[in-house]
Amino acid sequence: MHKHALICHPETPSRRVRGIQVDLSKTRDGAIAITYWLDAELSLLSIPEPCTPRRAEKLWLHTCFEAFVAVKGRPEYREYNFSPSGEWAAYTFIDYRDGGLPVQNVDPQILVHRGLQELELQAVIGRGCLPQPQASADWLVGLSAVIEEDHGGLSFWALRHRSNRPDFHHRDGFVLSFDPDVDAAGDPSYTVTR
Repeated sequence: MHKHALICHPETPSRRVRGIQVDLSKTRDGAIAITYWLDAELSLLSIPEPCTPRRAEKLWLHTCFEAFVAVKGRPEYREYNFSPSGEWAAYTFIDYRDGGLPVQNVDPQILVHRGLQELELQAVIGRGCLPQPQASADWLVGLSAVIEEDHGGLSFWALRHRSNRPDFHHRDGFVLSFDPDVDAAGDPSYTVTR
């Protein structure tokens, strides 16, 4: 396991969240598993209640965990949103913020464990639901989160911020380079660009 800390954007500070960590791994069947750990006084946050897993829109307006996946050398990418409610969304873009069409047949597996001080969310995206690379092309991955506080304010967290305002679509935030053809037992299966 290789936990990485998400960084809060300086324009959206949070006094409620102590930290967010994330891990990315590959399953034996070629899917990507992403685990997020939110360390906070959860009673002071607004966290969506569990519901029937389903596709939903505008999840980023509330507490939501996100992943962006592109193929190295290509402008298109996909955005995945995972809510603690079990709801999810997936969109495809042909270039920077150009598109946003829903991706069909995604149906990620989402598991949520909630304690008093920590929320853990694991999302598994099937290989067929990811952008399909050509031979020997890596995936580039950006991981992020939006956290809603009890007073309604939002903080924005990512592995890297490269603009004056939160922008998870910015390609400089896709800092994990992940070989889709490495065996799941490979350690590590990705590299981090800082």
